[in-house]
Amino acid sequence: MSFFESLLVLLAVAILLLQVSRRLTIPYPTMLAAAGVGLAVIPGAPAITLDPHMALALFIAPALVDAAFDFPVQALRRFWRPLFALAVLAVIVSAGTVAWLGVAMAGLPLYAALALGAIAAPPDAAAATAVLSSVSMPRRSVTVLKGESLLNDATALLLFSAAVSIHTRGEIDAGLAVHLGLAAPGGLLLGFAIARLFRYLTPFVTGTLGGNLMEFVSCFGVWIIAERLGLSPVLCLVAFAMTIARTAGLTTAPRVRIHSFAVWSSAVFLLNVLAFLLMGFQARAIVGAMEPERLREAAIFALSVIACVIATRMVWVMIYNRVVNWFPAIRGDLPPPTFRQGILVGWCGMRGLVTLATAFALPASFPQRDLIVLTAFAVVLATLVVQGLTLAPLVRLLKLDGHDDLDAELAETRARLAAVALTTLDGETGPAADHWRYGLEAVRAAALSQDDPQLPEKRRLGLKAIRRQREHLEELRAQGQVGGDTFLLLQEELDFSEVALVGESGGQIQES
Repeated sequence: MSFFESLLVLLAVAILLLQVSRRLTIPYPTMLAAAGVGLAVIPGAPAITLDPHMALALFIAPALVDAAFDFPVQALRRFWRPLFALAVLAVIVSAGTVAWLGVAMAGLPLYAALALGAIAAPPDAAAATAVLSSVSMPRRSVTVLKGESLLNDATALLLFSAAVSIHTRGEIDAGLAVHLGLAAPGGLLLGFAIARLFRYLTPFVTGTLGGNLMEFVSCFGVWIIAERLGLSPVLCLVAFAMTIARTAGLTTAPRVRIHSFAVWSSAVFLLNVLAFLLMGFQARAIVGAMEPERLREAAIFALSVIACVIATRMVWVMIYNRVVNWFPAIRGDLPPPTFRQGILVGWCGMRGLVTLATAFALPASFPQRDLIVLTAFAVVLATLVVQGLTLAPLVRLLKLDGHDDLDAELAETRARLAAVALTTLDGETGPAADHWRYGLEAVRAAALSQDDPQLPEKRRLGLKAIRRQREHLEELRAQGQVGGDTFLLLQEELDFSEVALVGESGGQIQES
């Protein structure tokens, strides 16, 4: 079976498994990991190689931009303390414990063991987002976890780059130290500068077919430029995406934004599928080439690394949880995290796309590369299955289910937006002003009365009316009374109306 045929098979299987995951509330990366393993054991699966530099850019860059674009800068400022503890310190501690295990158990050189630690340490943005979307959790915990999975890639890739550089150069020298010291701040400054320049280019392509292509070209281009300059491509992309996102809400047309979000969601999902497919093929080749005794040793080592990364994260998070409760000055103006929140955050350590991509990126000559790649795949598979499947029961056990205050925040913000809009009508009279005043008052009233007993009936009647409009629009098209362009524009308007009526659940594209 060729690579293209294998990809089509996995995509078809993934679509089927996603329907199962939605009904069983299982995170979709867990199902993809299982599908990758299942397809890899099919006889005749092809052996596929991928350029290391291409692997990092292809798999990590779009996922980072997609996550960073939606993460507010204000959250970084407010939660910088827990984010630093998780995205920097926790990664260093986890990488260090795995490195010690690699030296002690597998006899890896120190730099190779450090590379394994950097590969296995960072929880993944796409995996965390997919898992978190399937359960109801406190918004503070969700924000911290998403921010951690966005920023910890930079720490892990700096450690990974250091290990690979030592392998290439044969030693640690002053040039390598300077390179690592400048990589993080230089990446941030470069990302901010490119974003400022990018703002002048987007008006020329926005709203065209080239607009979405330009987004992907800029995504990969920023990564490559930062990498060529020896800077952190992760922090460069994060700074780039966050800077663009701060003004995109006012400068991007709504129709363009909706299309863009749909394209990026599909692209990131496809890359997840491709990554699990390629890792499954690599694992198949590695296992097939290993002697039984060597395979048994590799399995024991992989299980030890899995236990190490899970236990290290849990211990570190609980230590931080208790320390910030005992010493309020450390946590600043943030409310103290509860013991139950600490357990939940500690258990949210699913590995995914980043771990797979960095394992791909190891040079072919790297010491015991097969063992490291196989261990990385085992860590991803185990954390997605064990932690991904037990997260929802754990949320219920800790009685944190239903603590999601998203609905209340949405209602309050909608009321505020309606109130601000009403102030623009002060002093305005006439039928047009009355029309908009009535509509905005209705929106504000609905937002402030989410427990209105008439709300379900109002929603039902509104959906019924929109359904009749859709049916009539289809009849007009069938009779040739409206053209294709008119039909698509009116259909989109009805879509917007239905999404607004149903609420936030009807306006999101669900991964599963």
